[in-house]
Amino acid sequence: MASERPRPLASGPSSGGSVNGWLVAILLIGFVALYLKLAGYWPHSLLDPGATPREITPRGDLAEDEKSTIAIFKAVNGSVVHITTGEVGEDFRMNPVEIPKGSGSGFVWDNKGYVVTNYHVVRDAISRGAAGIIHVALPNVATNYSAEFVGGSRNTDLAVLKIGAPPGELKPIPIGRSDDLQIGQKVFAIGSPFSLNQSFTTGIVSGLGREIQSPGGQTIKDVIQVNAAINPGNSGGPLLDSAGRLIGVTTAIATQTGEFSGLGFAIPVDLVNSVVPRLIQSGSDEPPSLGVSLFEDQVVSDLRKSGIFKEPGALVRDVWPGSGAEAAGIVPTRRAGVGRYALGDLIVAIDDKPIADKKMVADIIGQKKLGDSVVITVMRGGERREVTVTLRPRPAVPTE
Repeated sequence: MASERPRPLASGPSSGGSVNGWLVAILLIGFVALYLKLAGYWPHSLLDPGATPREITPRGDLAEDEKSTIAIFKAVNGSVVHITTGEVGEDFRMNPVEIPKGSGSGFVWDNKGYVVTNYHVVRDAISRGAAGIIHVALPNVATNYSAEFVGGSRNTDLAVLKIGAPPGELKPIPIGRSDDLQIGQKVFAIGSPFSLNQSFTTGIVSGLGREIQSPGGQTIKDVIQVNAAINPGNSGGPLLDSAGRLIGVTTAIATQTGEFSGLGFAIPVDLVNSVVPRLIQSGSDEPPSLGVSLFEDQVVSDLRKSGIFKEPGALVRDVWPGSGAEAAGIVPTRRAGVGRYALGDLIVAIDDKPIADKKMVADIIGQKKLGDSVVITVMRGGERREVTVTLRPRPAVPTE
């Protein structure tokens, strides 16, 4: 009887293949994971399930200068407005790429709704007839107010608008002074650079007594130079001192690229505080004028010595075209032949105040405002007459 041959203890071939397959799969997954880890694609949290957010280190209190800067912004930002000219469409003010043409800054002057900005911010709108195309956005107010153009000065690059916002939405800016500024003191600017409204930058006064050219071609003197960042859209916004007071209106930068290069300029508040009331009153900052040029006082003195005049006064030489004096019939001096002249009116009194010389004329008229009427007493052909003159702006280039 033949004996049976012993069988191996291991199971058949299918059992051995299954074990080998699992080993291959595990090794493959490991290699893939290692590759992803080395390549930077494998999340650290999967490799380290115990990873958690780091504990936050306590910050502690803010530095005193940080507190002061934050306080200035909180105190004044409610006075700063964003100005656009043209049609109001989608809200682009938070898009730094899309910069609308005719976008600038301004600030609330008083609780009557007057807003101050740069003349060049609204210049194009004025040329198109400003009604309905100048819009003012107050901070934290959803409504864009349509603004009325009150007046502008090309020679100082200042303009005044008026909006119909309720007094509760208006926060007039505190007014400071600029004649006591010092190089090195801190300054702060709030505005809408690249239409990003309520942007806040800081710097110092880096120069004083600068001069820049206005849109009217005149020189603006005593301009403040700063290194606080100023970019397109900042124009017309306030420059503040460390007390949060207005010390200037940001208006220009020195640049070769169109972007800020470290030199910004602001119109001094002392000039702003004298021009803005005149713009509100009459729409112009041009000084009131009779519309005449006068001979030097020595001429009148010589004529009195020769017996032509019996009393002192100011002798009219020319009357300016389009002036109040022309409208009132003030008579200028004219040539009456070779070497002969027909003398013009001798101004002897204004509003019953005797006139001794030409300076007194300038002093009295300088105390008036545009649109005022004055009674001029003149000697004409040996007779004393009174004429009423309504004061108008001085022509840009008066006839002399």
